[in-house]
Amino acid sequence: MPLDITKIQGLCFDVDGTLSDTDDMFVRRLVHWLRPVSILFPHRDPHPVARRMVMATETPANLLFEVFDRLGIDDEISGLGDYIYCHGLGRTPEPFMIITGIQLMLEQLQKHYPLSVVSARGRSSTLRFLEQFGLGGYFHCVATAHTCKHSKPYPDPICWAATQTGISAETCLMIGDTTVDIRAGKAAGAQTVGVLCGFGQEQELRLAGADLILNSTAMISDILLNSPQ
Repeated sequence: MPLDITKIQGLCFDVDGTLSDTDDMFVRRLVHWLRPVSILFPHRDPHPVARRMVMATETPANLLFEVFDRLGIDDEISGLGDYIYCHGLGRTPEPFMIITGIQLMLEQLQKHYPLSVVSARGRSSTLRFLEQFGLGGYFHCVATAHTCKHSKPYPDPICWAATQTGISAETCLMIGDTTVDIRAGKAAGAQTVGVLCGFGQEQELRLAGADLILNSTAMISDILLNSPQ
């Protein structure tokens, strides 16, 4: 189904692959590790192999997080992720990358909608990403892996964000790059947008029920603010 823009009263954004250029960041780091054996790759270029390896992790990683959630150990796992972040990536001056056009998009959209972050990432790394790029002021609330009893693909964090902004979950638009984001949005009764700037592939996002698929998150403002209603 196409988006019904007239019903949208608030926007929920995933972080990894949606606001944060996480896949390119992982590819860049993997290429760095593979450089010493670059002779093993066609044209001595490890980039294509590194990208395929990173993209291939999306589905099994999502399944693992869902299993952790069902077992009730997702808090411990995300806490471990935050620990690793604080003692590794978080010590670098600028540990994250941002998708092109995100800041301008948020600046435009915040004038028309309450914005929320709905991420399965740990709290420390989520806040550090927002801090690094000065994005915190755009968001009314931030849901991380520690906010609700269950994280995505359960609807809990979207429903929580809707409550925080004084709207119903059904009037939210969930924007994310993986099937987990789309499934969470659908479970909450929200409309959903899948973006191709992260880990998800177009076919799987369509099969999960995305109402709209865009090449980049930054295109959302064009769709919502410039489309006839």
